[in-house]
Amino acid sequence: MLLYEAIQSVVPTSVVQWTQPIHNWVPGVTPMSTPKEVFVGAVMYLVIVLGGQQIMRMFPAVPAKYIKLPFFLHNVFLTLGSLLLLLCYLERAVPFWKSQGFHDAVCDGKIYYELELLHIINYYFKYWEFVDTFFLVIKKKKLMFLHVYHHMATAVLCYTQIVAQTPVAWFVISINLAVHVVMYAYYGLSSIGISCPWKKWITTGQITQFVIDLCICNYTLYHYFGLKLRGVLPGVKPCWGQPIAALGAVMVLLSYLVLFILFYHATYNAKRKVKKTA
Repeated sequence: MLLYEAIQSVVPTSVVQWTQPIHNWVPGVTPMSTPKEVFVGAVMYLVIVLGGQQIMRMFPAVPAKYIKLPFFLHNVFLTLGSLLLLLCYLERAVPFWKSQGFHDAVCDGKIYYELELLHIINYYFKYWEFVDTFFLVIKKKKLMFLHVYHHMATAVLCYTQIVAQTPVAWFVISINLAVHVVMYAYYGLSSIGISCPWKKWITTGQITQFVIDLCICNYTLYHYFGLKLRGVLPGVKPCWGQPIAALGAVMVLLSYLVLFILFYHATYNAKRKVKKTA
């Protein structure tokens, strides 16, 4: 039995009925499925983050002993949830890839409908990940633009790819989930005092992730225009979806790549120079 089917078999009927609105993407019915809701969610995130920082200036940081367990459980949830979701993606997408070939696996509209529920769940994960920022605020840690922008933009990006029914989304999401499994495991273990030496490799993995994402998204973008340019440029066959969504994804991913490279340089290369100087 597949993992996806195994999970379905143990979910209580009451839960299935209660979650019916998210089984398929229906704007106005599925929670957070309209532009207005997404906009309000992004604004509320910024208000809570910026407002929270202002409020915390009047108070000392919340003692670590009160945060340790909630922060650990938060990271355990995201680690296991990301791993479970990743396995569900792979067990459904990889057989499609094997039977239909690489091009159809990232361009055929059938793969989107096969994975729509997983896309919706992954989209909601992005809102749960906002809690990362909450912990930073109450600990009075410095908030980087990269952190706030990345969280907010990723939620919006996942929304646009569902609306556009982008076939290649599963590929990008799967790589992201794999990175998140390692990243949240690192934060979870570090929060309980277990030393993890792979922090630098997490950032390296994120940068590598965006390079791969850009390559695959540009491949699909090229084939979105394949029908109009057929006979002029070489290609396989046109991709399903909306070119504007692919263009938006490329722009966002490119901004991530630049920001993470700058972060890597400031965090690791700068420290190395300081050590050499010392």
